[in-house]
Amino acid sequence: MRLTRTRLCSLLVALYCLFSIYAAYHVFFGRRRRATAASSRGSRKAAVQAKERRGRGRAEAGWAAGLRLALRLALGSLGPLDQSALESEEWNPWEGDEKSEQQHRIKTSLQMLTKSTREKTERSIQIWGKAAIGLYLWEHIFEGTLDPTDVTAQWREGQSIVGRTHYSFITGPAVLPGYFSIDVDNVVLVLNGREKAKIVHATQWLLYTQNLIQTQKLQHLAVVLLGNEHCDNDWILKFLKGNRGFVDLLFITYDSPWINGADVLQWPLGVATYRKFPVVEATWSMLHDERPYICNFLGTVYENSSRQALMNILKQNGSEKLCWVSAREQWQPQETNESLRNYQDALLQSDLTLCPVGVNTECYRIYEASSFGSVPVVEDVMTAGHCGNTSSHHSTPLQLLKAMGAPFIFIKDWKELPAILEKEKTIILQEKVQRRKMLLQWYQHFKTELKRKFTNTLESSFFMNNKG
Repeated sequence: MRLTRTRLCSLLVALYCLFSIYAAYHVFFGRRRRATAASSRGSRKAAVQAKERRGRGRAEAGWAAGLRLALRLALGSLGPLDQSALESEEWNPWEGDEKSEQQHRIKTSLQMLTKSTREKTERSIQIWGKAAIGLYLWEHIFEGTLDPTDVTAQWREGQSIVGRTHYSFITGPAVLPGYFSIDVDNVVLVLNGREKAKIVHATQWLLYTQNLIQTQKLQHLAVVLLGNEHCDNDWILKFLKGNRGFVDLLFITYDSPWINGADVLQWPLGVATYRKFPVVEATWSMLHDERPYICNFLGTVYENSSRQALMNILKQNGSEKLCWVSAREQWQPQETNESLRNYQDALLQSDLTLCPVGVNTECYRIYEASSFGSVPVVEDVMTAGHCGNTSSHHSTPLQLLKAMGAPFIFIKDWKELPAILEKEKTIILQEKVQRRKMLLQWYQHFKTELKRKFTNTLESSFFMNNKG
């Protein structure tokens, strides 16, 4: 009897060992072959095979468990805890090993993801916003956010990743030359050069960055400049690399004759962020609602200007009743909460926005109207000064907008307005809805293209010799 029991135990041990080797082979080698084969077949077939593998795995685990049970019964060593395990249909004898392997895979994947992210964003460019157009660049074109959201905060910053480049943005009164750490090699400096006092401030920043480049704390610098409305920007010429300076690229507002598409590029005026004009999100009502006014004009009317001629035409034809008109005699640099709300309401409730020239043909109103789907009616004439590329477009302003196919109404004289308003009366709502959609889509495309060209130009210039 003892001999029989010994032989039985020996047989069970041998069977157990053989099956363990067989099961281990299938788990560690068969799975790899099946996974490879499954990836080359359809997802549905792979799912079926996965289910079959789970069934076989459970069957193999069950047979192994049965062998262990038989062995332990023969040896008389089965306890109450093992009996409860036997009754569990989901008991997996290799559960601990599988969990350990899964944790290892997750850890490896995270390490690879971290490395990949670091490699993809190995390039860094920081934007220093020292003019209001910097907010248009960051919040409207980059669609970035700033922390804190309080516009009166002393220091605000944001982050954005474009392709392989990490962009950061800093702005606020606390951003002063020499009072913050420089931890990047490449900088875009946003400056205001519209008038003498602003030019003095901008020059201080340029001299500061020149010192950083000379001491090798910076490698590359680009400037986004709110230029003079008459295009009198000669003061910055000496800083450009083309004139033996250190500024690699210049993005400048208005139709400067310097614009060459290489190292001097045109930049849009954008919306009046200094007046707290917001980022506008399109809504269903903005697109589909009937608007009570055909047109609007809220702004300063200068004596002997085309704006005064516009007001006279509106009065003569009784169009003031059709349009939301609110004129003031003196320019106001800041909006009140009430005036800003009224202005936005006028844009939202008008099909057309009248955009007469001011000191320059390009004005904030063009972009603000586009934000609300109100078609800009633009006075397409050159203003006094040195704007306009005399070599190719002597008498045509707004080259950037026209090159991007702006769906505006361009006129040469406000005498054309009455006919435009009469035609507007005949347009049905459905046609206006389609026109609004087209305008809003164009404006979004305009900003997207600006971002693409801006980032591509920067990266081509800054990282041309640092390809990775």
